Amino acid sequence: MPRSISALTIAGSDSGGGAGIQADLKTFAAHDVHGLSAITALTAQHTRGVTAVHVPPVAFLRAQIDACFEDFDIGAVKLGMLASAEVIHAVADALEAYRPRHVVLDPVMVATSGARLLEADALDALRGRLLPLATVLTPNIPEAELLLDARIADGAAADAALIALRALGAEAVLLKGGHLDEGDEVTDRYADGGAQSRYRHPRMDIDGHGTGCTLASAIAANLCLGMRLPDACRNATDYVHEAIRRGHAPGRGNVRVLDHFGARRP
Repeated sequence: MPRSISALTIAGSDSGGGAGIQADLKTFAAHDVHGLSAITALTAQHTRGVTAVHVPPVAFLRAQIDACFEDFDIGAVKLGMLASAEVIHAVADALEAYRPRHVVLDPVMVATSGARLLEADALDALRGRLLPLATVLTPNIPEAELLLDARIADGAAADAALIALRALGAEAVLLKGGHLDEGDEVTDRYADGGAQSRYRHPRMDIDGHGTGCTLASAIAANLCLGMRLPDACRNATDYVHEAIRRGHAPGRGNVRVLDHFGARRP
């Protein structure tokens, strides 16, 4: 029996089921792609916040990654929460050893509260080790500001940041626009070596949980399905918009959890 192509998420676990590997695996399944996971951090969290974090030993993380590559045909790897420089180096070592076809890097660096999640040495490791391995980098505005050490206050600054981000080493960049006030629309900006695009959607007054995780994992799933990178990114932004619109509130918090499977229905 021929093996189907799988997508691997290397990210943190969300006990509340709205973000992290839980959102990634739901997204892979919604796209009919087999999902694999290597857990970088265990979080105790719900729709109102994070109460505890545990980072497993990096040797165990590497064992998870090795197990996945030894048995599955991995078409794309999605990277999410990488809690420390040690974790980043371990992941980079594994990616350099296995050389997957596509790497989607969601640089989880800033919490919704605005708190910075990466120390300086981890940020340096992310820039130096992971960006050159990335097929596409998917930062939001606060994360892009950290990567560039520059303020992004308006659309013109976002246009300039898109080019500066790509110069850091990734093959392509999808700069998410949800944090930028550009009127009634959200504009996500895409650039690779030969093209630039803008993906626009109506702004919704909804606080979605796990949107960044879902976007990156949808791109990874689309790449596994054979889409060209610009199309994979465009379709992923459409998918996230619809998943937010159809989302629901399972907890007592104000955030909405995305409807991963409803977003794929006609």
